[in-house]
Amino acid sequence: MEPEQPSYISYEEFGRRFLEYAVSEQRIADAFGQLTGAAFDFGPIGVGPGRLAKVTAQVELAQPRILRFVDAFISFELTIPLHVDLVLDLAVDRSRFRVDGTVHLHLTARTADPLRVVIDIAEPRPGDVRVNVASSSKRGELLRVLASVDHEIRRFVARYVAQEIRKPEIAAVRNIDVATRLDAAWKL
Repeated sequence: MEPEQPSYISYEEFGRRFLEYAVSEQRIADAFGQLTGAAFDFGPIGVGPGRLAKVTAQVELAQPRILRFVDAFISFELTIPLHVDLVLDLAVDRSRFRVDGTVHLHLTARTADPLRVVIDIAEPRPGDVRVNVASSSKRGELLRVLASVDHEIRRFVARYVAQEIRKPEIAAVRNIDVATRLDAAWKL
């Protein structure tokens, strides 16, 4: 019996298929799974007129949702749900808020010299954080607006996620040296 002849493809087609396989939704989810379940606190920080009010919050990041787009580039929209328990302290009164929202990250897979796959991430800005703040009272709603609570939450969450994606363990999965890995695989 003769061995089956391979179905040859162009180098360009091979490269495209390789990249689409290497940068799958599951691999991106696994790489950024380190962010999920993360909890962090911020505050107390001064907010509102004169910075008289103090905000403290506990933030939890949940499992991200990923959308993959294959066009001229392979790109991803990573949406990370967040939950926040927030306290606005006016020294004479404290208001509690429950916040649900999302952080939106934009990722693009690129190829680089000499033979690397690089995942570029646009650092999140406050506009990439969407929040829905709930208060149990009209007074709480008024305080929320006066103290710019929504803006402060967006600003701090964006800064936290930006710091996290700069960490060495995330940076390592964002820059894949294919040549080194191939060389290691072929050593006898």
